[in-house]
Amino acid sequence: MAEEISFPRQFARTQRFTLGVPRAFAIAPDGTRIAFLRTKTGADRATCLWTADPDTGAERLIADPVDLLAGSAGEELTVEERARRERSRQGAAGIVDFATDGAVRVAAFALSGRLFVADLEAGTVRELPAEGPVIDPRPDPTGTHVAYLSGGALRVIGFDGAEDRALAAPDGPNVVYGAADFIAAEELDRHRGYWWSPDGTQLLAARVDDSPVTRWHIADPANPGQPAREVGYPAAGTANALVGLVRLGLDGSRTPVVWEGAPSEQSAESAQSAESAQAAASVFEYLVSVHWSAHGPALLVVLSRDQRTSRILAVQPDGSTSTLIEEFDPVWIESGPGAPAWSRTGELTWIAPRGDAYRLLVGDRVLTPDGVQVRALLGFDARHAYLSVSFDDPTRIHIVRVALADGSLTQLSSADGVNAAAIGGSLAVVTSATLHEPNRRITVLRIGDRSEDGGEGAAPKQLSELRSVAEQPRLTAKPRELVLGERELRGVLLLPSDHTPGTKLPVLLDPYGGPHGQMAVASHNAFLSSQWFADQGFAVLVVDGRGTPGRGPAWDRAVRDDFVGATLEDQVDALDALLKQVPDLDGSRVAIRGWSYGGYLSALAVLKRPDVFHAAIVGAPVTDWRLYDTGYTERYLGHPDQAPEVYNANSLFPDAGPGAWQWAEPHRPMMIIHGLADDNVVAAHTLRLSSALLAAGRAHEVLPLSGVTHMTPQDVVTENLMLLQVDFLRRALGD
Repeated sequence: MAEEISFPRQFARTQRFTLGVPRAFAIAPDGTRIAFLRTKTGADRATCLWTADPDTGAERLIADPVDLLAGSAGEELTVEERARRERSRQGAAGIVDFATDGAVRVAAFALSGRLFVADLEAGTVRELPAEGPVIDPRPDPTGTHVAYLSGGALRVIGFDGAEDRALAAPDGPNVVYGAADFIAAEELDRHRGYWWSPDGTQLLAARVDDSPVTRWHIADPANPGQPAREVGYPAAGTANALVGLVRLGLDGSRTPVVWEGAPSEQSAESAQSAESAQAAASVFEYLVSVHWSAHGPALLVVLSRDQRTSRILAVQPDGSTSTLIEEFDPVWIESGPGAPAWSRTGELTWIAPRGDAYRLLVGDRVLTPDGVQVRALLGFDARHAYLSVSFDDPTRIHIVRVALADGSLTQLSSADGVNAAAIGGSLAVVTSATLHEPNRRITVLRIGDRSEDGGEGAAPKQLSELRSVAEQPRLTAKPRELVLGERELRGVLLLPSDHTPGTKLPVLLDPYGGPHGQMAVASHNAFLSSQWFADQGFAVLVVDGRGTPGRGPAWDRAVRDDFVGATLEDQVDALDALLKQVPDLDGSRVAIRGWSYGGYLSALAVLKRPDVFHAAIVGAPVTDWRLYDTGYTERYLGHPDQAPEVYNANSLFPDAGPGAWQWAEPHRPMMIIHGLADDNVVAAHTLRLSSALLAAGRAHEVLPLSGVTHMTPQDVVTENLMLLQVDFLRRALGD
């Protein structure tokens, strides 16, 4: 008889029902195969590599990590690999990512620091004798060599296992090649640090020197015999890593890539100080993205420290760069995922705000109309670009094809919900979620003919579905979509499944609420945990306010310098509008819970507006923005040395200095939760807030999580956290 488990345990062990869902698709240009990752069951964390026949969906297991590691002690991860997975929020195990050659005939992946290559046609896997531990292996487009990272070096090895050598090795104690720096991975959505040339003879590699970066020390108080872990953390107002780029040939050639603000290559013996090196990189010190295809020279996007000026640069063979596009925004520059890129006909294609929409531009032409919010550029065929977009409803994301000649749009996704897609050759793999259907469907569409020219805009044809083995949730969310207040805030209300009309319910707000974090989306599984809280006797409200994606540049930029005002005001206004609409809600018993920015917002709510909020669950909160990183914080609040009053006004501490606000009365109950191993929002945020509350005589609860990072992947930890939160809410609000 199967073990009967609770929803919190199921929610935790399935990693929020993401295990068992196909992901990370690589599509063969000739349309003959799709490679992807998936676990064998919805509760198995050992991710396997598979291929599928696009026409039938028939799948083939290529690589099982359990078999490949048989006889060993199991998977072992280096500190660098753990940090890389933390930055990408990857909680699964096994083969968590892979890369292929251009034809998608061979794949490479790392497993427990070892290098494996798979023949996707034959279905065979073998290990290469690489200098481990191996991180981020990537075949060249021709399928003859594999590049990988090890010990700070960028190395390359032949597919036959010969000629393993370092193309670039650390030339200083804090220098690494080919990896993404902290800000790139955490805030700029760039998780790679090297890129192959289309012909497989050269690579562009990031050179990261984090010597200037402030050193922080994260200890494990539960194990006092263990030394504290030292990390480089670029807190707001402090130095970033020096990020340059070099062009490396398989023939041993090495050419620095030069742009305004690019740091010069320095050896460990260089007399130049970290401070002067950082000053030299102050013009365009962020390397945002790199694109290298056969349709034009390599493209870089570089961004100024204040994030108001960006340049799209073309890289020449001698390492010099030329500016193709320079953009300035008086607030900040928002980069579009997947862009810039060359179209198949060699036109520069990029995403930028024009009017009140993020739009696709081709050369000097604006291709998409106002009102269509372009979220990402997904790929091309000869006549079209493929995009993810939102129309008039930010809770829906659609996949569209836009003709490069005249901008005409064809919608490819059919699901009324949240759609994502991978594009390759004549195929699209579309992952779809809807509001009232659990889990996700993965469909394979024929979007053009096999010659990759995209046809003449023919309608997409569904070929097959890829199998998901995700578990079915033990509860069903019953979300009610809302548009609230004068700003037409998008929200969702969840009531107890057994709610009897006329029965008064306490209210629980469940937001993220900050920039780049959208929660009110048309996806059933997004509300499963909120429904579980509702079933414990609460009316749960999920609302996206200003700064959240999908509503255009003006909406995004409304939070500039004003987290305290804009994001909290939107939650208050949404609650006020809801109380007027739904008579069963008890406005005298209102709580709020959140994690990360949502934790900050929850603490802010009870400290600033205790007249509205009566209890808060505060998870991993930022409490002083001077303790958060440069890339995120300076984008929204500026530089702390130039605008200290802005930082004071957005801090949670009443004695922060000029501009700071005072905590309001009465004091409301707070449960503060923080992982002590968190290297993103460090535990110092919570400890300082707790000390300030104690000094003010304000009772509160602190729940430290030993060994837990910004994620909480452990089954029991996640389950018990949910149960403890309900217990706290009942005590704080009354049953």
